[in-house]
Amino acid sequence: MAPLASWLVSRGILLEPGPRRTLAVASFVNQLGGSAFMLSAALFYTRMVGLSVAQVGGGMAVSALVGLLAGVPVGRLADRRGPREVYLATLAVQAVAMASLALVRSFWLFVAVLCVVELAASATQASRGPLVRRLAGERPVRYRAYLRAVANLAGSLGALPVALAVQLDTRGAYLCLVLGNALSYLVTLAVVSRIPTLPPLRQPAGTGRWTALRDRPYLAVTVLDGLMSLQGDVLTFALPLWIVGHTGAPRWMVGTCVLLNTGLVVALQVRASRGVDSSTTAARVWRRSGWAFLAGTAVIALTGGALPGWAAALLLLLAVAVHTVGELWLAAGSFELRFSLAPAHAQGQYSGVFRLGSGLVGVASPSVLGLLCIGWGAPGWLLLGAGFVLAAAAMPPTVRWAERSRSGRPPLATAA
Repeated sequence: MAPLASWLVSRGILLEPGPRRTLAVASFVNQLGGSAFMLSAALFYTRMVGLSVAQVGGGMAVSALVGLLAGVPVGRLADRRGPREVYLATLAVQAVAMASLALVRSFWLFVAVLCVVELAASATQASRGPLVRRLAGERPVRYRAYLRAVANLAGSLGALPVALAVQLDTRGAYLCLVLGNALSYLVTLAVVSRIPTLPPLRQPAGTGRWTALRDRPYLAVTVLDGLMSLQGDVLTFALPLWIVGHTGAPRWMVGTCVLLNTGLVVALQVRASRGVDSSTTAARVWRRSGWAFLAGTAVIALTGGALPGWAAALLLLLAVAVHTVGELWLAAGSFELRFSLAPAHAQGQYSGVFRLGSGLVGVASPSVLGLLCIGWGAPGWLLLGAGFVLAAAAMPPTVRWAERSRSGRPPLATAA
């Protein structure tokens, strides 16, 4: 190994050569293309395809709901056939579906293609989950934190071509982002194909086909995770609208807040995940995250009105930093609970179920945040923060319920 690579490995910046590093590289490529497209998608649909804002919003909502249908069955397929093979297949479908967006000229074709895109995306997440868990080794939360930091770094870099495309504002520029995202799926597929095949795990005798859908404690955890996932749109949806329309802070603070959040996640996610090695510690940091979100929304509430621009800007930076601390804790706890409460032989199926909560909330989040944060102003921000505290406080007893229900679970499955 080269001296520079050895130093990067010793500092935890680079992983040791092997499947774990390979998957991290694949995650970086995938997120680089995906973030560039997502940041420009609304402009592409409205300015180049010719759809109205209402049509884009409606089509995205419908496709997001349809996409949720793929998670559980594809996750189960990954458990039965092996996560690597299913993940490769879903990446190929995503590449074709994304490239097809370049041919869209009408609303109904837009909805049809976007439904395929979302179905493939949901399937990809469900099959990738057990792959991550199988490769994570003895410190799964730390590895997942590393992947999240890598994804955020890629997301930041993905904003650079978007700035150029928006400045050019031509169909060719936007199509480069669309086709670039399709290409990123193919490159990700090529990288993931270097990971050795992981044999499926044998299903213990006496277990049903759709155990995740009948696991009430796990479903309760999924609901709470979905409610807490609302925080993900606070900085990307509600805060920009609040800064521009309700504060005296300069408009460039919108980008500054996003960069601060991304930088903190890249720098601190691995460190924030240390010590989160059981469902008990995960529930504890989860509960702590609720209070961080309340503190963040309370500070945001102070920035409205006649506050001077410089003061509002400083408070916004403080609010984003505090909110990001809660986000770091929530991510660490969420990953541990997602996998530790799921039986080894059904990680894919349970991953598909776990995504249902955040997926459903994601469809409703613009309306909810628009009503609370923009419509109601400061009281709405405080109410949102209080909701996070209540949802987070409900996690420890829910986890204890889940652990009691698993006291008689069969031993971990072995390779078939």
